[in-house]
Amino acid sequence: MSDATLPGDGSRELTKKILIAAVVVILMSLAAYASLFVAPTESKMGTIQRIFYLHAPSGMVALLSFFVCFVGNLAYVFTRKAKWDWLSVSAAEVGMAFCTVLILTGPIWAHPVWGIWWTWDARLTLTFVLWLLYTSYLLLRTLVEDPDRRALISAIYGIFAFLDVPLVYGSIRWWRTQHPQPVIMGGPGSGLEPTMRKVFWFWFLNLVILMIFFIRERYALEAMRDEVQSLEREAEAA
Repeated sequence: MSDATLPGDGSRELTKKILIAAVVVILMSLAAYASLFVAPTESKMGTIQRIFYLHAPSGMVALLSFFVCFVGNLAYVFTRKAKWDWLSVSAAEVGMAFCTVLILTGPIWAHPVWGIWWTWDARLTLTFVLWLLYTSYLLLRTLVEDPDRRALISAIYGIFAFLDVPLVYGSIRWWRTQHPQPVIMGGPGSGLEPTMRKVFWFWFLNLVILMIFFIRERYALEAMRDEVQSLEREAEAA
């Protein structure tokens, strides 16, 4: 019996995943505590500003996930190796989750501050378009049955969809918008109070860890699905 088939491997892998999940939960709990009780209250917006610590890092991690998807799509086009397709769809789904959090938390913050839930300015509109593009990316994959053709078509579309990512990032730098100007990596006069900055980057680090965990688990699921489909094809041929 090889090491890959030892009876204890499954339980050890499950224990490892449970421990990782527990660490993630603890870190997220600490981040939530820091945003609610450690970071000072913003002088103009008050308590509602605390949603910033979830909202802004979620947006950054969403863009990072879509960048991973873009790299996977490019790599698949040039190599035609299935592992890159698995990475692309995994990163796209995780990016969609964070992008959805971004879009949902934005209006919760905007309504008390702006007096409106939504406005079609450059940043908000381009973010909504980004959400639609990657929703379409995932839907497209359900419409093509052949694995190789599905991977190629979705990779080409995914490369096109990524063009909106730099537009979302640069929108509040290139155009005047209702959305606040950047306080992270912004221009002169921008920035956060030191404690706020530490809490922000702690949130960002936690969400990056969460992103990596989700992509890894989703990638493993996609690899397992491919293996099952290969076994089914072999059984049919036999």
